Amino acid sequence: MPNTAIGIYAILHEGGDCDREDPEDVGIIIEGVIILQDLHDNATAFHLLFGLMYVLNLSYPRELRYIFEFCQKVLMELDAKKVSNKIQVLKQKLL
Repeated sequence: MPNTAIGIYAILHEGGDCDREDPEDVGIIIEGVIILQDLHDNATAFHLLFGLMYVLNLSYPRELRYIFEFCQKVLMELDAKKVSNKIQVLKQKLL
């Protein structure tokens, strides 16, 4: 985890089935440091990670920039007037 710039981790119960059981722990890592832990699920972790990145004005990771841009501009309608071409095409196909 020390080399993780931004991420969500989930620790499963020993011998547990990831498809059927809730994780033992879910948390958020920013720049190799656990920022939040003991979250309820991955959806909550993503929501909080997105909020942290927006409030702290962190750059989206290059490999995930379109996912975060889609969430920000299409789903949450924040700064929705400036949308990249890829996101605009996806938005038109989905909505």
